[in-house]
Amino acid sequence: MPRRSILNSVERKFILLIGDIIMVLVSLNVLVNFAIDAEFISLRLKLGVFSFGVVTFLILAYVLEFYNLEKVIKRRYLVSQSLYITAIYVFLVFIFAVIAYDVSFWRIPLLSFLLLTPVQIAGWRLLFRNVFDIIPDTKNVLYLYDENTYGSLADDVTVINGDDIKTFYKVKLTYSLQKDSAVNKQFFMSAADKIDAVIVNIKSYNDLPRSLEKMVLNSILNGKEVISFTTFYENTYEALPIKSHNDSFYEILQLRNRRIRYLRLIFSFLVNFLLSLIVGVVFLICIPFVWVLNFFLNKGPLFYTQLRVGVHGKEFKIYKFRSMVVDAEQQGAKMATKNDARITPFGRVLRLFRIDELPQIISVVRGDMQFIGPRPERKVFVDELNKITPFYNVRHLIPPGITGWAQVKYKYGENLEDSIKKLEYDFYYIKNKSITLDLRIIFKTITTVLFSRGI
Repeated sequence: MPRRSILNSVERKFILLIGDIIMVLVSLNVLVNFAIDAEFISLRLKLGVFSFGVVTFLILAYVLEFYNLEKVIKRRYLVSQSLYITAIYVFLVFIFAVIAYDVSFWRIPLLSFLLLTPVQIAGWRLLFRNVFDIIPDTKNVLYLYDENTYGSLADDVTVINGDDIKTFYKVKLTYSLQKDSAVNKQFFMSAADKIDAVIVNIKSYNDLPRSLEKMVLNSILNGKEVISFTTFYENTYEALPIKSHNDSFYEILQLRNRRIRYLRLIFSFLVNFLLSLIVGVVFLICIPFVWVLNFFLNKGPLFYTQLRVGVHGKEFKIYKFRSMVVDAEQQGAKMATKNDARITPFGRVLRLFRIDELPQIISVVRGDMQFIGPRPERKVFVDELNKITPFYNVRHLIPPGITGWAQVKYKYGENLEDSIKKLEYDFYYIKNKSITLDLRIIFKTITTVLFSRGI
């Protein structure tokens, strides 16, 4: 039976990227060679505008998730995303050309660049979406697993197949090292015919039967995808699996086994310094308004203080504008929920626009927190979570943050189960922290505040 020709997600993203770059180069050619007055054109200008245009587009594309295939397959989202990202791109290129080279423009070619570029990139992406809509995009998977792993087969299959998102994988066959040790030839023939990828989730590769090892090796030689469950999870969900995989300890060891990236340290310092100034000014402006409204609508202390666990497990005091009734925890510590009855009407407004979070700038200035990092949790909940998962304290390797990858990728945490799910995103951030990832978090945080998403 001939092997199905299925382009994986990386190949599809590469084709989409190449098409985007071609569209970008065409649009820049219109700007440089037709829109800019000829007397200003020079080799230096051409190189500068083309370089800035391509780099700016790639940065915007990464930060704004332009190559998220799950979003690309949704036609309405694809068009709107293409238009607004490309609109930002052409505006930045136009401003750069004016500021850097003080050029003048011909109106019609300039309008063509500004207005038609978003349309042509949206058109290319619609073509991409429609063409690949008729090409098989889901890989049939053989899932090899060890029943000693924490979790269940049903949960792992749901993760691979995708529940809320399209993963481009579907489990067709499963093999348990405990249950299916006596594998016959018919199984291997069936697997060879039906599968396009093998996902392996076992504690020791030495436990693989020779016959199964040979089949996996043949799959690799035949060009089929063979990956670990951890790799699949990280690539698909941009998180590290906690419950259902066997590489947890190994992955934890990798979190600190990385070279120091001095450029990122400088970037992190600048982000904390600049945002401290901006948020600090906003905080000082808001204090008198919140104090007056708090006096009439939310009687009680202006600030709410609480001990949280920070870097290396040390506790520190966190500050917020009070959004709950006085003595909200007189019956014991309890996580806040979306429709928490303890939140006052005025407190709900504060939370809606994230105003209650502003006083945390005090903790940033004191060095207990930074702007980007895992959210600090209370010790009572940290102790409970450490009993559930032995890896929870690893998130305290780095200073906590006002915002973070878990905050922008997952819903508001209302229970311990949500906290464990957020831990997967915290581990991913600790392992993969970079300037571009921080930029994505900053942008997502800004849009969350502007559009009042979440609690």
